[in-house]
Amino acid sequence: MTSVEDALQITRSAPAFAPFVARVTKTAAPQAAAPRVSATLERRQQWERRYRTRLWATDAAVIASVAVLMAVVQATAFGTATAVIVRGALLLSITLLIMLSVLNTRCATIFGSGATEYRRVAHACGLAFGSVAIVGILAEWDGLRPLLVIALPTGMLGLLVARWSWRRWLQRRRLEGSYASRTLVVGDGDDVEYVISSLRTSGENGYNVVGTTLLDRNAREITVDGTRYAVLGNVENVAVVAEEIGADTIIVASRPEGEADFVKRLSWQLEGTAAELVLSSRLADVAGPRISLRQVDGLPLIQVKIPTYEGGMHVLKRALDVVVSGLALIPIALLTPVLAVLIMIDSPGPVFFFQERIGRDGRSFRMVKFRSMKTDAEQQLAALKEQNQGSGLLFKMKDDPRVTRVGRVLRKLSLDELPQFWNVLVGDMSVVGPRPPLPSEVTAYDGTVFRRLYIKPGITGLWQVSGRSDLSWDESVRLDLRYVENWSVINDLQIMWRTARAMVQPKGAY
Repeated sequence: MTSVEDALQITRSAPAFAPFVARVTKTAAPQAAAPRVSATLERRQQWERRYRTRLWATDAAVIASVAVLMAVVQATAFGTATAVIVRGALLLSITLLIMLSVLNTRCATIFGSGATEYRRVAHACGLAFGSVAIVGILAEWDGLRPLLVIALPTGMLGLLVARWSWRRWLQRRRLEGSYASRTLVVGDGDDVEYVISSLRTSGENGYNVVGTTLLDRNAREITVDGTRYAVLGNVENVAVVAEEIGADTIIVASRPEGEADFVKRLSWQLEGTAAELVLSSRLADVAGPRISLRQVDGLPLIQVKIPTYEGGMHVLKRALDVVVSGLALIPIALLTPVLAVLIMIDSPGPVFFFQERIGRDGRSFRMVKFRSMKTDAEQQLAALKEQNQGSGLLFKMKDDPRVTRVGRVLRKLSLDELPQFWNVLVGDMSVVGPRPPLPSEVTAYDGTVFRRLYIKPGITGLWQVSGRSDLSWDESVRLDLRYVENWSVINDLQIMWRTARAMVQPKGAY
């Protein structure tokens, strides 16, 4: 007998137990009640449901369009029977919708996440078409080949484009303050500042910090990058503060010393109040994609896979470099004569500029660019050192007098870097990678920064699409190290796409 009702029955049959049962009844009743859902949590659940419904409707529309296209092609080009067309279209459509749901492609945790969402959609398409192929082969269906050849690439492309469109829409709304999580950050001052600073650089990810709770000092507010954030409550009443300010996400940047159960107790207190309890760790700053959680007899273990710099994935990266650079050099060859004439008219001297850079494993190579400066630019550098606006080991000036008029346009549009595709083709560089450093920079590296040289430098990279010259030295190094240890072909393709956008809407290029 464990329920309250059973306890009351004991009381009636054994009066001596009445005081004990009264205490049990008094403490058990509140626990039996379901947690009250806050208005903030309800609003979040509502917009998540609306967005999920939009994704479902869009997926269904894309799949239906592909099914119709496939039916038209099969009927006109292959003369497939109507019954075969209908059977194939229905099977493929239903299987695709099921796989998209089974692989959680519309899960709220990946809304607007980019690579993770695209990867799940691609996996769902692959499994769906594999399942249809197996069924078709076993059943000896006619018209199977057109079904797979036409529908597979068309369907996957359509779904990915639709998800990309919705992701862009969601990012715009989040930057406007909608469809974002009201976030409370808890932890030591330094850790809280680090988390807020990271979230501010990626506002489209949906975390809108509305308050903080500090563990290590008494203060009424905390200032990060010129913005003030209120310090509310203390470590004992985080759940109360979250409910009062309407926060539906709590990020724990660090926990109180000596309180091993802090996170567990906080998660219980937040039931019905918040949707997410997020644990932040600086380990994930570089090793994020290599982190996985494993349970061993109830003990949660965080596993960090050791990075490797050889093997099949690096061969695939080199193959991608050869294909992309080979294709890119064709239009570059056609554009070069025009740029060459403009460069020579604007400033006498050679069209190309060659400079020694350091590549993988510290090997030097000659990097080629379209010349964007005067021919005596290197000689003028010493006189301009005091006007350096760069950070760390980098020299940057927004109004560098050595840059020519044509060169300023080339730099703004990143056209001066197009000849580097030749460096990629011959193997000195990669399309995507860390920024190629000068020899003078490398001699000043410490042990950590040297890790940038573990793979080939790139024409573009995280530094290129995250602010370029506006980045601090520490931020530039952090982005490069993150890429070196966690790169993937999917991420490379995503960075290439973001680079193309950055060329149209340049930021931090001078």
